[in-house]
Amino acid sequence: QVQLVESGGGLVQAGGSLRLSCAASGVSFDSYTMGWYRQAPGKERELVVFDNGERIVYAMFVEDRFTISKDNAKNVFDLQMNSLKPGDTAVYYCNAFHRLRNRDYWGQGTQVTVSS
Repeated sequence: QVQLVESGGGLVQAGGSLRLSCAASGVSFDSYTMGWYRQAPGKERELVVFDNGERIVYAMFVEDRFTISKDNAKNVFDLQMNSLKPGDTAVYYCNAFHRLRNRDYWGQGTQVTVSS
């Protein structure tokens, strides 16, 4: 059974950093595309970054401020966010997409708030 649990969100001042972590149980990174998405109040959920094992694609708004990392041994998928802006305020969600089964899994989300 797939379970994604995010942690690491919080309140930070503009220019600060946060590291989000996704503990992915029941997931083999070889079979899944892992991603981070975010949803700001009143807006649709949007892609932040995905890693399908062959390439990593960041949204344009990332502007080289965010970096992902995967620990295959611990099944952890992290998002390091630097130079945060108030516009980065959102609930951040971890996503696992099984490429053969065409099935999505989501975590419960973690709130990131960036104050100006």
